[in-house]
Amino acid sequence: MTLLDRIEDKSAVVGVIGLGYVGLPLVREFVKAGYRSLGFDTDATKVEKLNAGQSYILSVPSELAAQWRKEKRFEATSDMRRLNEPDALLICVPTPLTPAREPDLRFVEQTGEAIGKALREGQLVVLESTTYPGTTDEVLKPRLEALSGLKARSDFYLAFSPEREDPGNPRYSTGTIPKVVGADDLESRTAAHALYLQIVPEVVEVSSTRVAEMVKLLENIFRSVNIALVNELKMLCDRMGIDIWEIIEAAKSKPFGFMPFYPGPGLGGHCIPIDPFYLTWKAREYGMPTRFIELAGEINSSMPRYVVGRVMEVLNERGKSLKGANVLVMGVAYKPDVDDMRESPALEIIELLESRGANVGYHDPFCPRMRGFRRYDMHRDSVALTKERLAASDCVLIVTNHSTIDYQFLAEHASLIVDTRNACGKVSGKATIVRA
Repeated sequence: MTLLDRIEDKSAVVGVIGLGYVGLPLVREFVKAGYRSLGFDTDATKVEKLNAGQSYILSVPSELAAQWRKEKRFEATSDMRRLNEPDALLICVPTPLTPAREPDLRFVEQTGEAIGKALREGQLVVLESTTYPGTTDEVLKPRLEALSGLKARSDFYLAFSPEREDPGNPRYSTGTIPKVVGADDLESRTAAHALYLQIVPEVVEVSSTRVAEMVKLLENIFRSVNIALVNELKMLCDRMGIDIWEIIEAAKSKPFGFMPFYPGPGLGGHCIPIDPFYLTWKAREYGMPTRFIELAGEINSSMPRYVVGRVMEVLNERGKSLKGANVLVMGVAYKPDVDDMRESPALEIIELLESRGANVGYHDPFCPRMRGFRRYDMHRDSVALTKERLAASDCVLIVTNHSTIDYQFLAEHASLIVDTRNACGKVSGKATIVRA
């Protein structure tokens, strides 16, 4: 029986490597479609929780994980020797940046080596992790072939299909977003197309893995550049004494040629703050400076410092130094109504505030605990949002505009609010509200 036959009759086993915000929703969709799934992760805590029927991601509730366990449709493991069991292996591991803002592909490399040691004929391997054009062919394929003794195209299938997960989006989820699939041979494209078509409404084929890798970068660089534009305009409008939020609201009434983007305290999540730098790094290999993209990255990266500077300014205007001030940060998730703190600008903002002597607490109903990150050693818990806490705060700094927060309550009981998201645009109270 061929791989296509097993995909069609749903006897294929789908392996997902990396059980985070991308991998676990993929498991959800394949199990829902009738496939058995085997999940791989080096984090023993995640494996233990999932096998106990517990989830750690909002979009995949524990009730669902418990159902998978009961029906024996899913198992998690840290044993990479079992990578030969699934018929398809989907790689959803992180692709961060080094401190020098260069691609850090160690997780892709390690995963490729682990797969290579277990790879068997007829398996489909798909990289979903966002990366620069050429990674699948130049980094992943050589490891798979060297360690397995097998050859891509003739012995196993290899493709790239960029993840398009958007945590917290009520309209679009993994199972409703079209999938782009690229491979360097027809057989691999056909296999990947057939697999993903079981869980998404549309599969868009492109001619190569490099094209598919660039598709993801274009999507995220488009957002990065436009957010940088509106962030720069926000800083200019602050100096000019006009309201960028009012300007955007009026501009978006134009029914053509304009798409609204909104300013904020900086970029977060695992894609937009990182992806542009993958392309700028790769572009240097071709002697091509990507000045426009790099400038956008610089503007967005500077926003946390701009926000902290504004907090210092407004405190000074009230005769208060930032050193010794009590600052309450509202929201540490990277976007509203999610529990995801990856690359959140709140982390840098908190670090900058504390380095300048501020006493910082935070409130976030979606992120009750902060426990260590790649670049920040933070261990603290969310504080209760009470009248007393607000009254004792010299500044309430809104970083993430969760819809569950009562902003009218903030306005009534805080003395000063610095709002980076226009969350308090329609409320009023005793608090002085300053946009930043």
